[in-house]
Amino acid sequence: MSDHEQHGHIVPVQTYVAIFLALIVLTGVTTGVAYIDLGAVNTVAALVIAVVKMLLVVLFFMHVKYSPGLTRLVIIAGFFWLAILVALTLSDELTRNWSPAPGPWSVLLPFLPKFF
Repeated sequence: MSDHEQHGHIVPVQTYVAIFLALIVLTGVTTGVAYIDLGAVNTVAALVIAVVKMLLVVLFFMHVKYSPGLTRLVIIAGFFWLAILVALTLSDELTRNWSPAPGPWSVLLPFLPKFF
């Protein structure tokens, strides 16, 4: 067994420092975007920054960039499954044509003695 097979890929410290600094900068950008009113783009901007930070963590700190193909396939399958769950949730939420109007608390007064 070669030395590379025993220890895996060795990432230089400079790479970790650069990724860490990028994550710090992106966290600052996320905070800055939160204080700027961009309308509907606020959520999109925050999600784009979050996805970039997630990719940096997954690729470098979790060593997926240097992993074999099966590990990458498992990671991609996990994100595909997450996309399915989000799509199913949104398909339910976005197809509702009703929004129940909240009633006052006094509506519950006749039923409260039954609970106590």
